[in-house]
Amino acid sequence: MLSASAARSTCFLDMIAINRETDYACRVILHLAMHPPGYRTTAREIADLQLIPQSLIRRVVRQLSSAQLLRTTRGTGGGIVLARDPSEISLLDVVEAIEGPLVLNECTVNPRFCPLMRTCSIHEAWVRAKEVLIQQLRNTTFDKLADRGKFLSEGDPSRVAV
Repeated sequence: MLSASAARSTCFLDMIAINRETDYACRVILHLAMHPPGYRTTAREIADLQLIPQSLIRRVVRQLSSAQLLRTTRGTGGGIVLARDPSEISLLDVVEAIEGPLVLNECTVNPRFCPLMRTCSIHEAWVRAKEVLIQQLRNTTFDKLADRGKFLSEGDPSRVAV
């Protein structure tokens, strides 16, 4: 029998969750959004300050660049910069850049997948939950997150000032 804490930690493995790279991608965008427009930095600096493994930062930056959320330039004076204003980048943009379209259950993408579809009342709940989540993520932009992050950092001496 599992202890209560082991049972709780096991539950987290089975929950609906974003993957680790999506979390890192959000940290990358937020880091840049908390600086003045046009701020340019390196992947190494972001990785160090946002506690992102060096082994993953370049892949995350590449995916965000492919989604046109970041611009990267090599060489002297190069680095990483936001491709758009933080007010034009949503959490949904970042999630979809890393994970693809949001799917809570396959029946919300392909209703023919489920042989019970004609009589399934759960399908409607999944569709509505997906719609609500998409709307929330779409309405959460990085200018708002940066403002909140700056506010939270003001009283925390362990946070690196930007």
